[in-house]
Amino acid sequence: MSEYQRLAEIVDEAIALKAAEAVALSDAMAADPEISEQEYRSSKAHVDFLRGCGFEVEYPFFGIPTAYNGKLSSGAGGKVALLAEYDALPGIGHACGHNVHGAMSLLAGAGLAPVMKELGGELRVVGTPAEETNGAKITMAAGGVFDGLDLALMIHSDNNDCRVRYRCLAMDGIEFTFKGKTSHAAASPWEGRNALNGAQLFFHAIDMLRQHVRPDVRMHGIYVDAGKACNIVPETATVRFYFRSPRRVQLNELLQKAYNAAKGAAMATETEVEWRQFELPFDELAPNEAAEAMMEGVYDELGVPYGPVSGPEGSSDVGNVSMRCPTLQPTLPIVDQPYALHTREFAAATVTPMAHDAIAVGAKILARAALRTYLDPGLRDSMRSCMEAGRGKA
Repeated sequence: MSEYQRLAEIVDEAIALKAAEAVALSDAMAADPEISEQEYRSSKAHVDFLRGCGFEVEYPFFGIPTAYNGKLSSGAGGKVALLAEYDALPGIGHACGHNVHGAMSLLAGAGLAPVMKELGGELRVVGTPAEETNGAKITMAAGGVFDGLDLALMIHSDNNDCRVRYRCLAMDGIEFTFKGKTSHAAASPWEGRNALNGAQLFFHAIDMLRQHVRPDVRMHGIYVDAGKACNIVPETATVRFYFRSPRRVQLNELLQKAYNAAKGAAMATETEVEWRQFELPFDELAPNEAAEAMMEGVYDELGVPYGPVSGPEGSSDVGNVSMRCPTLQPTLPIVDQPYALHTREFAAATVTPMAHDAIAVGAKILARAALRTYLDPGLRDSMRSCMEAGRGKA
């Protein structure tokens, strides 16, 4: 029996011992969802779980009230971080499965804890709140939290699709505020300047822009402020848009087109417009051939089928992590139906037996990837080289 196989058996036994507790934690979060930046009960439950497994935990962490950093250190060696998410969506709960894949990361940490003294190095489980809005990983990455790691990884819950080589879109959230002049909408509308007209024209301009952008670009927005009363010409109107593209450099070019559209809409309606980022910018996930090939080997080892690389799907603050260290976010099905994420059907699926089984399987996948990283200095060097090359292209 190889050293890897021997350690994997120990890890599997530890995962089996803590699996029921991880499942109960996930289900409790599904029953009591907390939205981004308000995950107080969820983060405390995570911290209690890790402390029960022997981790030293800093909580709160990095100036973020609902973030934490669990750590086990035992001398020189590899450095691996398991990333955990736990925020829910407004109105529809854990419709992105963060309760499930957060529990996977916790359970993987519990599995690795008994072998860390043998392995040497450092294991961290980092609680990263607000993935659905301001992306705590963005702040952490910019502040150097992930610098020097050999691998940061997590699994994202998915429907009946499974991808090891997951890709996501760079994204910016931009708020546009149009400013006009009030007037009586019936008695003297000519005295007013309608800010809502500016916002509406901007929406039309974005729709017309769609013909002239790449097929994988995404632009979608909502009205935040559209006036106060029907008999008052709206003085202000505010809209928010997400702009997404496979590459940050392409996204920056797209934003300039959107800003020009906003200025044109304001000019045409004799209003003024200003804009700001209302959420932190998400980078794309930089591919890492060495890490992804290693992870495909883990999926093969455990008999988990997966599909080929697909086009970018959504956006994640894990992309910002990938600019600082080798990073993986493969997906794992928690339901055998093609439910779309961010739906009530997917939220309900997070408490099914298949989701419960996926927590243990996902923990084994994560733990084995960490084991391979700790045991193979050459792999660590290869992943680092791929990361540097990918970051250069980004």
